Amino acid sequence: MIVLASPMFCSAPTWTLCNPSKVKQHSGTPILRRPALIRCQAKRCCDCYDMYKELVPYAKAWSWQKAIVDKRKAQIERDEDLADTLIILQHQPVYTLGTGSSEDNLHFDIKNAPFELYRTERGGEVTYHGPGQLVMYPIINLRYHKMDLHWYLRSLEEVIIRVLSSSFSMEASRIDGLTGVWVEGRKLAAIGIRVSQWVTYHGVALNVTTDLSPFQQIVPCGIRDRQVGSIKGLLREHSHSHSNGCGIGNHQDIDDVQLIDITHTSLVEEFCEVFQVDLECKPTPLLIS
Repeated sequence: MIVLASPMFCSAPTWTLCNPSKVKQHSGTPILRRPALIRCQAKRCCDCYDMYKELVPYAKAWSWQKAIVDKRKAQIERDEDLADTLIILQHQPVYTLGTGSSEDNLHFDIKNAPFELYRTERGGEVTYHGPGQLVMYPIINLRYHKMDLHWYLRSLEEVIIRVLSSSFSMEASRIDGLTGVWVEGRKLAAIGIRVSQWVTYHGVALNVTTDLSPFQQIVPCGIRDRQVGSIKGLLREHSHSHSNGCGIGNHQDIDDVQLIDITHTSLVEEFCEVFQVDLECKPTPLLIS
């Protein structure tokens, strides 16, 4: 069964009001007598719902994201949008399709899919989510960052590239014309986003200890000539070789739980650094638990 979602469209951005005390003065007299329409420079607050050890059904997380986006847009109308949001979790096995996904990239009958299958409003082609894959859903107001979708996609990629480099000494990279993060020709992170009135949702999925066999039932991200990979898989390949000079083999004794923990910690740190936000941990809502 494919679940359909109605598309959401973007609208023009607005400015936010800063504290008038930040406005420069000349000869003891403020230049402006009202709050200036300029951007504040302090780090943005970001509410964090961290469920990285939990397997959350995709439909629940998807509905939750949309509810947060609707709330945020209402806050923007009232100039009350004070914090971004970051959701971190794992999913129960599921296939998801983007707005333009082709069923030709499915190697199974959609009426008899091996896992649940959802057509969503995000960009991109079909992908798989499952245990061992860390998923981040940033719901951020790009008015407070940079109103540029290419910048946002590259920033998400930068988070993953930094994680792989700092925690595992992996030389990750981008490929021109393709969205995602790659190591040794294999795609470790898939990215699919939606932006409505400059508020982002959906996000990035990083294969850590993921069973990659479900990817064989699809053409991941519609790319036929490249493979997917995982952190665990690359560490295993290099476990008996230190000759590559990248230090990948130094992590062969780490078990799956530790690998998820290390990756999660690094993801949080690098996300905060790239997007210049301060996280505030929030309790999990009842609809997810």
